[in-house]
Amino acid sequence: MKKLSKKDPKRTLFVYNPRAGKGTVVKNLHEIVDAFAKAKYPVTVYPTQEQGDACKLVENRDAGLYDLIVCSGGDGTLREVVNGLMKSGVSTPVGYIPAGSTNDFARSLGLSDDITEALKIITRGKTFLCDAGNFNGENFVYIAAFGLFTDVSYATNQQWKNIFGHVAYILEGVKSLSSIQSYDVQIECDEGAMHGNYIYGMVTNSLSVGGFKNITGKDVSFDDGKFEVILIRRPATFAELNDIVISLVRQSFDAVCIQSFKTSYLKIKSRDEVNWTLDGEFGGTYTDVEIQNVQKAFPIMVRK
Repeated sequence: MKKLSKKDPKRTLFVYNPRAGKGTVVKNLHEIVDAFAKAKYPVTVYPTQEQGDACKLVENRDAGLYDLIVCSGGDGTLREVVNGLMKSGVSTPVGYIPAGSTNDFARSLGLSDDITEALKIITRGKTFLCDAGNFNGENFVYIAAFGLFTDVSYATNQQWKNIFGHVAYILEGVKSLSSIQSYDVQIECDEGAMHGNYIYGMVTNSLSVGGFKNITGKDVSFDDGKFEVILIRRPATFAELNDIVISLVRQSFDAVCIQSFKTSYLKIKSRDEVNWTLDGEFGGTYTDVEIQNVQKAFPIMVRK
């Protein structure tokens, strides 16, 4: 692809989920298309028709025909576009107009869910080469997770999402230790080998997860080739359960049942099948998982 000058028109593919954000994008479609026209970005508009549609569109169409691929929807829509782009082998920059309920990744990168501001970032910002993850051959943008909070953390009312109070809310509702589902897993990573009985695990490249800010700590870089990992072992006593709650609320991660570390890859083998979520959506059920950080995997438009 030729290098564009500032005066060259930038051929743009705009992919959006018409159901995201209570139809926010649909209501503002004229403003979006008009902004691209004023910026001299000839735009092709495509509303997704079903789950996985955006991935197929970007992968199967010649992404190299476009100078920019913009998507709007939740983090799942962004994942589909990035997944398709990585599968196509084309490094076309991605613009993102967040329109989901949590927008974790956008929040982490300092992107805006205000459409006017988001368009300014896309048309006037700069490209940033961001890490992604590969999960058993499928690409994800910022998180792969299993366990206790994965089914509920994305559907909880926003009033509970104050720091990590939502976790306390969930755990306070646990009537007995025996009711907590746990998974006996063996793990290989940069740290070495480990084994444990875990109620939750997440592999992430984000400051925000499920609407909770700074859950992964403040020492997070989005292009260092490393994931932030948090694993929570099954508590043996209510004292340990309470310790987990306090640690998560304080974001100290110093509870005896919590392990946190950085790694470039993980191999996870479970005795039983485990349900996984990728970027907040169901990612499949597995006993064996390989997760690899793909450093600087895709370019995304961010603020200058």
